[in-house]
Amino acid sequence: MNSSKYKFFIFVNLIILFNSFNSYYLAQTKHNSIIKLFCLKSVKEEMLKAEILYSEEIANETCDCYYEEFTQSASHQDAKTKCKLETKEILNHNKKI
Repeated sequence: MNSSKYKFFIFVNLIILFNSFNSYYLAQTKHNSIIKLFCLKSVKEEMLKAEILYSEEIANETCDCYYEEFTQSASHQDAKTKCKLETKEILNHNKKI
């Protein structure tokens, strides 16, 4: 009986360990995804075209927003529109300060 408890304990710990690694690598994949890389490039180009001072922080926030919205709605255009509006509000708020 002790042997089976020990094996069960080892098995549960391995599952927990595997899930921890899986979560870590999933977060890294999201952070460095090709979608985010293209998004950052696009945001930078649009900010420069609009003659807005490029901010890496704003670009990252915009792309994080886009990624979250896109994964929830699966609509590129809806995610892009929503996040552009949010970024525009942030930029307008910063100009008022």
